[in-house]
Amino acid sequence: MEDEIGLATRAAWMHFAGGLTQSEVAERLGITRLKAHRLVARAARDGLVRVFIDGEIAECAQMEGVLAAAHGLDVCRVVPVLDDDPLPIKALGIVGAQYLKGVLERDDDTLIGVGHGRTLAACADNLIRMQLKRTRFVSLLGGLTRKFSANPHDVIYRLADRTGAEAYVLPVPFTANSVEDRAVLMAQRGVAEVFDLARRASLLFVGLGAVEKQASLIATGMLDRNDMEQVRRDGGCGEVLGWFFDRAGRPVETEVSHRTLTLGLDDLRRGRMVAVAGGTGKVDAIASVLASGLLQGLITDERTARVLVDRVERPGGGAGRRAG
Repeated sequence: MEDEIGLATRAAWMHFAGGLTQSEVAERLGITRLKAHRLVARAARDGLVRVFIDGEIAECAQMEGVLAAAHGLDVCRVVPVLDDDPLPIKALGIVGAQYLKGVLERDDDTLIGVGHGRTLAACADNLIRMQLKRTRFVSLLGGLTRKFSANPHDVIYRLADRTGAEAYVLPVPFTANSVEDRAVLMAQRGVAEVFDLARRASLLFVGLGAVEKQASLIATGMLDRNDMEQVRRDGGCGEVLGWFFDRAGRPVETEVSHRTLTLGLDDLRRGRMVAVAGGTGKVDAIASVLASGLLQGLITDERTARVLVDRVERPGGGAGRRAG
């Protein structure tokens, strides 16, 4: 099996990177044309081939400039839509991986904090395999769930597998049963050490969540519906790393937020936070987190960006970045 995968990888490299036809690949490898075709197809099917497109789409680049100026962003990427899916995970995963690849190649951020969510998992899946010597990844919040397939720690494991980097996870739930239980968990040996490490991360690579009944926090079992309903009643609109914000970007202080096992807001402001988020159902959530002033970077899709830009350009529709 390993020999077959290696052969498929070699065939794909010759075809996609080397520009050889499948007939030329067959000749180079000493196999039949049919087998060369099957190997190339397998490499694409098994995710061995990653595609990055150089160049910018003018409209997307223009929206990037508007959003960056309005919200004080150092990084803004607007992704062209690929289909009619209301949650463009595929497109966001590709460009999010491209951004992360550039960060890793520059080797400036040797300690990277990682959030949770399906979009970040897609970024990890689309990252090419690399061998990192100095970089480490660390979880920024708890997230043990009853559903292993939905466990946000899986994002960390995928990144470690892709890069060979060291990874540190927090073996605690997203929320504790009480404020007192949270204090006990945070003080545990191992947990406290990982949180201390997370506070030193120079780049925080995160996803954003919406406050709604279909939110991924509920779907993964990290938060129950009653807790989410309480956050909504208290004005919560968007979420990042377990912190909820209202439409004006103000933190929503609820009983839930005091039970969440995550870093404090002052800790989050120390790092450079870049979010990957998009979709028609997350526009308000993204706008609320942008208004909080926590983000230094945003990677989103063009449909979402168009609405956000309209709010900026409409009279009274867009406030600039809030003071930290």
